[in-house]
Order: sequence, then C-alpha cells, then structure tokens
Amino acid sequence: MLKKNEQAKTSWLENNLPHSNRFDDTYYTRTDGRGETNHVYIQGNELPHRWMNCSHCVIAELGFGTGLNFLETARQWIEKKPVNATLDFISFEQFPLDADEIRRAISPWIELEELARILCQNWQTNRDKFEMEFPGDIRLKVNFGDANILLPSHELFADAWYLDGFSPSKNPEMWNENLMREIYKSTKSGGTFATYSVAGVVRRNLQTAGFETERAKGFGSKREMLTGCKQNKVTIPKPG
Repeated sequence: MLKKNEQAKTSWLENNLPHSNRFDDTYYTRTDGRGETNHVYIQGNELPHRWMNCSHCVIAELGFGTGLNFLETARQWIEKKPVNATLDFISFEQFPLDADEIRRAISPWIELEELARILCQNWQTNRDKFEMEFPGDIRLKVNFGDANILLPSHELFADAWYLDGFSPSKNPEMWNENLMREIYKSTKSGGTFATYSVAGVVRRNLQTAGFETERAKGFGSKREMLTGCKQNKVTIPKPG
C-alpha cells in the first residue's frame, strides 16, 4: 500500500507567491525567489566555480518546497557542467506541495518552464520518496518525512547543503542542534552549506556541529546570510 504523506497547507498571495499556513511563512522572498536561490544557495556554495572541475556533484537540501532551488540549480548545471559530469540532488520534505501548486509557484519564471513541466508531469507524493532523472545527467531524489528521523539513517555525503527550512522562529525542528550534527556528518570534507538565516541559534548549532561559519551579504532586504565549510581536521604531531 502506498504511503499517504501529509500535504502542505498553502494559500496564495500576490503574483502567485505561495504561503505556508502551517508555518505562517512564504516559500520564497516576495521580491525575486529565483534571484534569492541563485544568490544564497548556488553562489553561496560557490557552485559554478566548483563545477568547472567536477565529475560528480552531490547537493543536499532541507525543504524541497516548491522545487525552485532544484529547478534553478538544474538549469544552471545544464548550462555550465563539464562533459559527462553528473549531479545528484537529494532533498528532504515533510509536507509536500502537489503538482498543481508547484506549477503555479514556478509560473513567474519562463526560464524554468520546461524543467518544471517535466517535474510536475511525473511528481508523486504518495510514497516514501520520489526519484527521477532529468536532462543534463541529473538525478533527483526527494525523501518525504521528517529530516530528523530520515537523515540519520540515510547514506549521504554531500558536496553542498541548501538549508532552506521555514524561519527558525516558526519551524525550530528544522534547525535543531542534533539535525545540524547529522548534516555535518553527511557532508564531505571540504563540503559547504549556505542558508538565508543568520539567527543566533542557527549559527551556534552549526558551529557546535563542527562547521566553520561566515556571514555574507544577504539577498534583497536581508542584510546578511550564512555560509560555512567542513574543513579537513589537521592532526599536529606530538613533539619527540
């Protein structure tokens, strides 16, 4: 029997901006969601530069939401990837939107229309996970359920993380210390994360997990954002 996932509770604001009634927060910025995706997650993880010498990239994400982060990443990957390079995009989503909601949320960006059409024609949420391949040697996997439960049992080593849960004040379970530790464990040495949030609890939990963190220029009206790296640990030999 197929699993029935709990759907998102969504209302719509101006310009087809989706709003989560469950978390009382919008899925992306009012000004330019696609621009925010590029600035915070793609550029925040320095992905276009890293892709230049990459044969296989693994991106992981908390909060698939409308699929905007994936679709814009896929679009840029197709344009910039080296020949024969592959991309795995792995996301965790507890309250998935349906295909019509995704289609409506992505409708402001004609550049994403074709990739969004492919996604929505195949999108299913009545199981534990959704998997499919996209043009550009891209594999998408969306795990449905609570990342706090799913990630510890998931074999994953990401080059980059998109931390895109709803606001920490409204969705604290997406930003708790234990989950940040699991993210650190699921990141390759030298791997990175990026997030729009600079909330003190987020920064502290990421640092406690082991990440080196850095504030960066935010997008739009947000003055700052947060990036970080999992550095290789250096063992200093004892004298003598």
